[in-house]
Formats: sequence, structure tokens, C-alpha cells
Amino acid sequence: MLAVVVGLGWADAFDKAVGEPLVVTHGPVHTLARWVEAAFEFWPFVVYNLALAIGLWVKGYRRAAIYALGVNVAAVVVSQVVKHVVDRPRPAWQDPMSPYTGLAYPSGHVMHAAAFFGVTSVLALIFIRKTALRRLIVTASVLVTLVVCADRLVLGRHHATDVVGALLLGIGLVLVGLAVYSPLPLAHAIKAEPLPEVFQGDKRCAVVLNPSKVESVGQFQSIVNTMAVESGWREPRWYFTTVDDSGTGQAEQAAVDGAELVLVCGGDGTVREVCAELAGTGVPIGIIPAGTGNLLARNLAIPLYLRAAIDVALNGQDRAIDMVEVDGDGIERTHFLVMAGMGFDAAIMEGVNEDIKARVGWVAYVLSGLKALMFPAVKVEISVDDAEFTKHRARTIVVGNVGSLTAGMPLLPDAEIDDGLLDVVLLYPQRFWSWLPLAFRVLAKRPRTDDLVNRMTGRTVVIRADRDTPRQLDGDTIGSGRELRMTNVHGRLLVRVPR
Repeated sequence: MLAVVVGLGWADAFDKAVGEPLVVTHGPVHTLARWVEAAFEFWPFVVYNLALAIGLWVKGYRRAAIYALGVNVAAVVVSQVVKHVVDRPRPAWQDPMSPYTGLAYPSGHVMHAAAFFGVTSVLALIFIRKTALRRLIVTASVLVTLVVCADRLVLGRHHATDVVGALLLGIGLVLVGLAVYSPLPLAHAIKAEPLPEVFQGDKRCAVVLNPSKVESVGQFQSIVNTMAVESGWREPRWYFTTVDDSGTGQAEQAAVDGAELVLVCGGDGTVREVCAELAGTGVPIGIIPAGTGNLLARNLAIPLYLRAAIDVALNGQDRAIDMVEVDGDGIERTHFLVMAGMGFDAAIMEGVNEDIKARVGWVAYVLSGLKALMFPAVKVEISVDDAEFTKHRARTIVVGNVGSLTAGMPLLPDAEIDDGLLDVVLLYPQRFWSWLPLAFRVLAKRPRTDDLVNRMTGRTVVIRADRDTPRQLDGDTIGSGRELRMTNVHGRLLVRVPR
């Protein structure tokens, strides 16, 4: 910037030598550059920033929302101040048929792109656990910013030093914003009143960890150990799941060893195994969600950000929730916490490509769902609370212990995890296009029941299909079969939730 302000000759010579030959005034490259220019004007960036900030705020990442909005507002202010201080005219070689007026240094397009995509990259590095998805977002952010830089030179809107200066200023604001205001959530209990100590024990806790769900076991252990000690607990004992035992044996051993709190880190399957083993023991469970769906954590408002979830597990309050006992043909008696399903939803779980799931998470379920969209209808008989069986046709039957299921879909809006009841929904879209009004009714939480959507409620539910049908519990497939028998066990489990 100093070279531009004082008018050093080499800077002007450099700009002319580099910038003028790059200008394209017609053809497909020029047309594409104009589209890029329009997509990253000031007002589109306002929309992008508001969408990002609102999305973060709604998801509960309020400090991240303030950080994102603050950096991008600062980019607008700094850009205008510097423009008037430097007072540099536009290049003489820009397209005369559609010239830009105003001041050149720094490039507003580039500065806004650097700030916005810099913030996006920072937040991705902090909050996204999937390595592949995190790298994808950061790489895409860098590439789009470079495309905006190239666009300003191709159209001749700016000198090369205008672009470089804007890029450095934008990145600098991102870093200064991080130094001034951390986007990390505050400690869970920092403003809450201390909970009454009903029982004062030795403050012993344990952690059951599925090691495949964290990037670095050692780093994760260090974080949990430090936060536990800072929260007044003794350094936890660690128990690792295996291929042969996905949490049952580890939870049992933790209880035998005298743990007064058990933290479980893994997907919904690991959480289900640990919870089933500790049900009825009075030992509270802190859930650190590390799977793809994390359905139980979402319904209990447990944050998905790692440190925030650990904080809730250590400092939250205990809540008694229901469990559901389930058995059927071909399976041993077991439990679920979130949902059981037969038909289309279970076919989605069966069709998920594990490699894609490991790389991009929930997108794997979307792809599987598209393939299974017209899963054939099944004839079923349903009995609720030992009443007579009623006959139905459905593409999927879901029995839920909570209201929101995969992808936050409010499929069972009246369901509560501690009401002692099971909620049943049957979906029967007869044609491909029937999914659209069905999706609208589900998202709008319309209570009406008919041939498209049917709902039932009771403490016990028995479902019988006319043929072998895919089945799932909490998102894990349990093989095809014809029957599921389910009973709600009220208040069976203690789980740590936000205060």
C-alpha cells in the first residue's frame, strides 16, 4: 500500500506490465468474468454474510456468528476508508464499453471475498470434524477467492497491486478478528448457578471412546483430561470400544470401577450400547456426539462442537429420559433411544456407502435415499397398547422416542423423550411426486392423518409385515424381518443435558 500511496514508479510499471496484457474484452472468458463479477458484487456479499451469520446463530454458534459478521462489516468499512485515503483511479486499460467508475485501491470484490472466505475457512477448521469435508471447504474457499482475484484483472477493473493489497487486507482482518474476539463457544456453566450437590462422591468419571470417531486419540484424551480436571473431576479412566464390543463391556467395566459419570464418544450405535448397559444404574451419561446422525444429541440440544459437548457432559444437569425395549424375529432383545424403522428408512441405512459416509457424512444418506426413493409399499398390521391389529399399507413405518429424526426432519412433532410414550408414523406416497406434498406436510408439522400420513401413539407397539422388510434401530440396520415388538420404559436413563 505504501508503494501505491507515494506513487513509486516501479509499482506503476509492474501494474501496467502485468495487468494490461491480462485484459479480455470479448469472448467466453469475458462473459464468464462478467458473471463472476455480478456474483460477488457488494449486495450479493451482504446476502451471503447474512445467510452465514443467521445460520450460525440458529445452530447455536452465536459467538461464531458475531465473529463472522464483525469481520465482514469491518472489511466494508476499511475498504472504503483506504479507498479515500489512497485515492487511486481505475486502470486506463479496462473495457471502455462497460467501465467501472470510482476508486481502485483496494479492490472491494477481492477484499470482501478474502474476508468472507477467510472466515468460512476458519470456522470450518474449528467446527467441522470430517477431515475430507473440512479440506473441501477450505480448498473451495481459497479457489473461489483466487477466481475473484483473476476476474478483476481479466476485466481490467483493477491494477495488480489493488488485488494483492485487498487480499492481504482481507486476510489481515480475519486474523485480527480472531485475536480480538474468539468464535469458540463460552464454557457451558460460566453464567449458570451452581447445581446443588445431592451426593458428594470422589468425582470419578470414565470415558468410553470409539477410537475410529476421532482424528487423534491422544489429542482427544488430552482435551477431555484437562477439561475434567478444570471442572473439578478426577482425571478420567479410559475404555476403548472394539470391533467385537461396541460399548457394552466397556460401560459395564466403568460402572464396576466406580465411575460416577460416564462420558461416551461415538456414533449413535456406540451411544445406544453404553446407554443400554447403564440404564437403571443411576450413573449419568455424558454424550459427546461424533457420528454422522447424532440423533439423540440433537434432540437433547447437546452441541455438536467437541469442546462444547465435553463441557455439557461435565457440567450439565441430569435428565431422566425414556428407553425402548425391542425384539422381533431374528434379533435378540435389545433397546433403542431414538427410533426404530421398517421399510424405506431402513433401506436407506442399508444402502449407505461407508466410504462416502466416512468422507462427506450425511451426504451419503442423501445419495442412498435417492436410490431407495420408490421402495415398494408393504402391507402391515399394527397393534398399539395391546389393542386389535389394524391393517395398513406404507412405504416406511417409523416408531420414535423423539420428535426430530434424520436431518432434523420433524417427523413426530408431538413426541417427547420423557413422556413414557412411543409415537408411530406411516408414510405412503403412492407415486414419485407424492413425496413433495408429503415433505411439505412433515416440515409444516401438519397434524392431519389420511392415506398419505398416518400417526399413532401408545406405550407398546407391535408391527407385523407381510414379507421380510429392512429394519433399523437408531440408524443401524438389524437385518430384514417381519416383526418388531416395542415397549417404552419410562425414565430409565440419566443423561447430561445443557442447563
